[in-house]
Formats: sequence, structure tokens, C-alpha cells
Amino acid sequence: MTDSSTPCSRKLPERRRFLRGATAFIVAGSLAIGAAPSQAAEAEIRAASIDASEELYVLNADIAAELTPLLTDVVSRGVALFFVTEFELSSPRWYWLDEQIVNKTVTYRLSYQSLTRQYRLTTGTLHQNFSTVEEAMRTMLRIRNWTVADRSALRVGRSYNAALRFRLDVAELPKPLQVSAFGRKDWNLGTDWYRWTFIAAREAK
Repeated sequence: MTDSSTPCSRKLPERRRFLRGATAFIVAGSLAIGAAPSQAAEAEIRAASIDASEELYVLNADIAAELTPLLTDVVSRGVALFFVTEFELSSPRWYWLDEQIVNKTVTYRLSYQSLTRQYRLTTGTLHQNFSTVEEAMRTMLRIRNWTVADRSALRVGRSYNAALRFRLDVAELPKPLQVSAFGRKDWNLGTDWYRWTFIAAREAK
């Protein structure tokens, strides 16, 4: 007798078992959230600057943030967390609304690999592995040489308004966890907008 099942069909029972397990974890986590007092996740941008190279303007910044015990537990159980760093640059106009010059984001995916017992930080097609979640967070929160604009995009000597923030993207969580996270301080990991004035450099440092 030949086996007429396809590889995809054979994987369906395994997929269903995984989904049942994930759903059970999510429900249990939701109950735990309701029973335990919430703990706010504090985050702040401690420093940010825009530096000029020969052809580009790059952003350097240091962010301070820690996962709450709840978020640490969630990621260690296999639920990926997504974080977004947002940057805006605008030119003030006295006669109208500010002109938006730059609007950029970078998204990080933080996950746990149970087979290797390592945390993986992914952005785009690049990824790094870490032994602890703290090491992964430190790498994500230390922004270095992020290209935000070409030199030709800004007028030398002109003043611009820069703004930067970092946040957990709750919309990327599984739907049941999105409901549990609504209005909860222990899910609210993010900074306020950090704003400063930037004058386009006349020459590269």
C-alpha cells in the first residue's frame, strides 16, 4: 500500500498540537495577568545625536529599558516580541505646519530558540544570537550609525527638529495577548518622544 499523504498533510497534526499548546499558554498567561499586580516597564532615551559623514547623516543613541518579569516570561515561552525604533526629522515653517523631511523606522524581533537555549534578535535579514535576554536588549538599545538621511537631503547650516522614540509593538502579539495587554502597565514598554534641534553640519567631522 502506498502512502498518498503529502508532507504538508502529515504536518497538520503536529501543527494542531502546537497551536493547542500555544493557546493553552496564552489563556494561562491571561489568567495570570488578571491575578497578579501589574508592574510598569520603564524606558527612556538617555542620549541621541545626528552626525555627518562624507555622504550621509547617521543617528547614534543610547536607550535605557528593561523587560518586566511578565515580558521576560512571555518571550522565554516562545512568543516573539517586536520592538520599533522611530525617527522623524522636520523643518520648521513659521507660516504653516512643519515640513516632514525624514520618517524612518526599524523593527526588531526578539525570540527564544528552545533547541539552542539562546535568544535571537532579528532585524531585516540579519540576526544575532545571545545567551541572555539582557544581552539581546543591550544590543537593541545601543543605536550606532543608523543612516537617516543623505547629505544632499538637508541644507547646510539650517535648523531641523529631530524626534526619536522606542516602543514594544503590541499589535504584533497573538490576538489573545493583545486583548490581555490592553491598558496593562506591564505591557506598556516604550519611551516618550525624545526631541532636540539639529543643525546640518557644514563639513563632516
